[in-house]
Amino acid sequence: MKLVLDFGNTLQKIAIFEGNQILEMHAFKKIKLKKIKQITDKYPVKYAILSSVIDYPSNIKTFLQSDFTFIEFTEQTPIPVLNRYLTPQTLGKDRLAAAIAANHFFPKQNVLVVIAGTCITYEFVNQNAEYLGGSISPGISIRFKALHTFTEKLPLVEKKTKFSLIGNTTENAILSGILNGVLHEVKGITSEYSDNYKDLKIILSGGDMKYFDKILKNSIFAVSNIVLIGLNIILDFNAKKQQ
Repeated sequence: MKLVLDFGNTLQKIAIFEGNQILEMHAFKKIKLKKIKQITDKYPVKYAILSSVIDYPSNIKTFLQSDFTFIEFTEQTPIPVLNRYLTPQTLGKDRLAAAIAANHFFPKQNVLVVIAGTCITYEFVNQNAEYLGGSISPGISIRFKALHTFTEKLPLVEKKTKFSLIGNTTENAILSGILNGVLHEVKGITSEYSDNYKDLKIILSGGDMKYFDKILKNSIFAVSNIVLIGLNIILDFNAKKQQ
């Protein structure tokens, strides 16, 4: 069995995999070593991988190194796609892991994965298993906070799944502007990729995935926990190389 850890800007996730199946998964604002030990003690874990875009306690790394065959995912880690990103040292590991998962789901095809989280990211892998890059834009929560922070009187509005085109209150106008704006952004970018790349497959993932129900069509696949899945694929790829 395998331990997969993904420390993001908003949440820190831990998952236990058996093969390609997630047996247990949790998300915390901040995970402590004690909780990791409680979860791993329940399973015969042999391999572990950690991907982090934040600084994390050194005792976690010490534990992983001493108890498991451990990989810390960096730009030097062998991966099953060719990374064409020009600045791999600045590339978010979560972005690359998601692209690797996308290539795994649709090998030998052009694939775009859209992750709606703290940021909205677009990651493209071509039919030759080459990761070319993508784009990053502010996530939904960031947009709400920006309107409130950088204006004098606009309130901080909570996200809602129901919103209209015409906002008949200030709150509804903000919901309309941000959520419809995000929807049209995703529609426009995915449409442009589709125009440029034949038989494009599109995957949607991330914690704010539910806000995109209106654009989910037969050509768009919803996949939960795509970064964890990608990290598990990277872990398997490296474990096989060591055998």
